[in-house]
Amino acid sequence: MSQLEQALPDTFVIKSLEIPNIFDQVEALAKDFATRAGAHDKEGSFPFENFTALSEAKLLSLTIPRELGGEGLGLSTICQVIEGIARGDASTALVLTMHYLQHANVARSRRWHPEVYKRLCRESIEGIALINAARVEPELGTPARGGLPATIAERTTEGWRLTGHKQYTTGSPILSYFVVWARTTEDEPQVGNFLVPRDLPGLQIVETWDHLGMRATGSHDLILENVLIPLEYALNISPISAAPSLDPLISTWGSLTVSALYLGVANSARDWLVKYLWERSPSNLKEPLATLPRFQTAVGEIEALLFANNRLIYSLAQDIDRGDYDTNVGLQAQAVKYLTTTNSIRAVEIALELTGNPGMLKRNPLERHYRDVLCSRIHTPQNDVICQSLGKSALKVK
Repeated sequence: MSQLEQALPDTFVIKSLEIPNIFDQVEALAKDFATRAGAHDKEGSFPFENFTALSEAKLLSLTIPRELGGEGLGLSTICQVIEGIARGDASTALVLTMHYLQHANVARSRRWHPEVYKRLCRESIEGIALINAARVEPELGTPARGGLPATIAERTTEGWRLTGHKQYTTGSPILSYFVVWARTTEDEPQVGNFLVPRDLPGLQIVETWDHLGMRATGSHDLILENVLIPLEYALNISPISAAPSLDPLISTWGSLTVSALYLGVANSARDWLVKYLWERSPSNLKEPLATLPRFQTAVGEIEALLFANNRLIYSLAQDIDRGDYDTNVGLQAQAVKYLTTTNSIRAVEIALELTGNPGMLKRNPLERHYRDVLCSRIHTPQNDVICQSLGKSALKVK
């Protein structure tokens, strides 16, 4: 049994057996990815080789429906895979997470043109055809806080022509498809998503990503200039005045998978700290730091935070896999994201406080884990939105 399996309740290990040795594969890949994560972080380079390995291990199709050749795995198993990959390289795990979520969302909504989605699934299974959304814009910022996209889609006799500028397009160096949020130019405008293949005239990736953390995600700008796509590549557009009903499970998957990713980062920080405390023996002490009560207490605090994260993420994920949830599940998942990402940040901060200068040295991975885990605050929904939603729910305010 792998270390990843040992860290989880038996119920989750049993579910994971749908794919034999999946966690052995994840653990082996994470160890390999970890050997290059520091270099990719320093250079801001994209880990193409990691996705070749993920494809060869058949791990890119885990949320593709079974009837289309994928595995159609549940949320708890997907969270475990993401957490495991994040232990090796958080940037790789984030790109993988976004790919998983896009397929999981389509599998639930079934609003795409059937033949278009079948082709995309086939490409993802047979090769490396990754997909992610492109939503954030320079003027608007994150669409989660309201507003309409400046990106436009003009319907013509040839198809849709898209023009716009998107930011923070995670995985852009390797993506085969972009799900672009745009509005139409019709007399009664519609808004929604459009599927844009990578290799089309007018599509350009501008390498702007130079971030504090998650530096190897290739979250560059996407520029579209009269990019022509077929009419059936309009995925789920609707009139601006008619807000589509949202499936709460879509946001729930997003909140829990992101939470699992940053739990993986915090686990890596904890593992490095434990190794350091056993290896470091100051001359005045003549014993490893791990033998001192102060360090034992601090590591115990980290363990408590990570244990709480594990229970919060996987208990709710298991409920969802069983269908045992209510209409408030989206808000519950947001609460889990708020609590677990806060805990993960605090766990890495404690490790830094214990180690002092060594923990901040570039040659040690702890400072990278800290920069990466701080990015958990950026993902939608952000903490202030979550807390306001929780407060309004408690106060019964609309």
